Amino acid sequence: MFDSHMRSLLDASVALVNALTDGEARGRRYLAPVGAERVEAVREALAAGADLERVEADRLAATARALRTVFEAAAADRLDDAAPALNALLRETGARPQLDRTPGEPWQVHFHGADDSYAVGWSAGCATGLAMTLGGDHAGRLGVCAAPHCDRVYVDTSRNAGRQFCSTACQNRVKTAAFRARRASGEA
Repeated sequence: MFDSHMRSLLDASVALVNALTDGEARGRRYLAPVGAERVEAVREALAAGADLERVEADRLAATARALRTVFEAAAADRLDDAAPALNALLRETGARPQLDRTPGEPWQVHFHGADDSYAVGWSAGCATGLAMTLGGDHAGRLGVCAAPHCDRVYVDTSRNAGRQFCSTACQNRVKTAAFRARRASGEA
C-alpha cells in the first residue's frame, strides 16, 4: 500500500507526534520533553545524528503539534478539518518535490522545504506524506489509539484496516480489562 519512502515519512510523523506532544500514553499522563530532552527525543524519533540543534528540535515539536491535529481529524473522519491544517503546514514549509540520490541507490522523490534545514525538510516530508495519504483515499489508515487514557497515533498498515491501538501494550490492556470485567460479572 505504501512504498518504503512513504512508509518512512509516515513512521516519522507517528514518531514525532507520539514523542513530542502532550497527552496520555498507555494509561498514563504524558508530558512532551523540553530542552535537551526534546533534542534527544527527536534524535530517537528520527534516528538523527548528534549535530541536531535545539532550535530544530523546537521547530519539529511545533510540526508534531500540527500533525497531531491532522491525525485526530482524520481518525474522527473530519477530512474537511484535516486538509486545511495540512495545507497550512505544506505552505509554511514550502514543501516541494525533488529527486535525490544516495550513491549506489536509485533516485527517490523527496519533499524538501524552502530552506532545506533539517527541521523544515522533515516537516515538509511528513506533511507531504500525510497529504498523499489523505489525497490517496487512505485517510482511514490514520488513527488515534482507542484504549482508555491513551491518545498516541498510528498508521494502520494491516491488510484489513482493522487496527485500533497504538501498540500491542494498549491492545492487551483493553483485552485484559474486558476479560476481568466479564469474569467479575460471572460471564467468563
